[in-house]
Amino acid sequence: MTLPNRVDPLGALVAADARGRWLGNRGGRFHCVETRSVKGRPYATKQWICCVLSFRNRRRSVWTRGYTELFFLDEATALAAGHRPCFECRRADAMAFAAAWGRAQGAPPPRAPEMDAVLHGERLMGRGKRLHRMPAAALPDGAMLLSNGAPHLVRGEALLPWAFSGYGPAASRPASGDVDVLTPPSIVAALRAGYAPAEWR
Repeated sequence: MTLPNRVDPLGALVAADARGRWLGNRGGRFHCVETRSVKGRPYATKQWICCVLSFRNRRRSVWTRGYTELFFLDEATALAAGHRPCFECRRADAMAFAAAWGRAQGAPPPRAPEMDAVLHGERLMGRGKRLHRMPAAALPDGAMLLSNGAPHLVRGEALLPWAFSGYGPAASRPASGDVDVLTPPSIVAALRAGYAPAEWR
């Protein structure tokens, strides 16, 4: 049974065969154990995190009585969906993320609950994805936007079309005008202030 546990940049949960490189959760269990399907809203709390696949030799049975395990293609996908680095299994990354968030705001690094509260308002509109209009030319590497209705990753002057299996051939990103951005504004600001998705370091 292929579970709907792969997350796309819009934050949707999809049953996909391609394996994810990162693990995550949304604050607890929101699936039905008996049917192994989503029940109600697609999150348990405001604590949406992105974790490593392996940590301290822990073993998990996916979508049983623990939290609802989710999987991402890469960290840029997790960030676009509104997940932040985990402070337990990715402490160095989480500290770097909080420091970049603070630099962007001209403030000390925030604590996790502060970031979670802000992100919760930025990532959702009802149960759907909240989009943010921003100038295309000002987006930092690692942000994701919609182009022709599909998610694309910003990398330099290129846009890379996203898929569960990876990225497609690059196209030029718009030099001007506003676009619909998937990555929440506070995460865009942290990327601009120096945080980089893990795969790029």
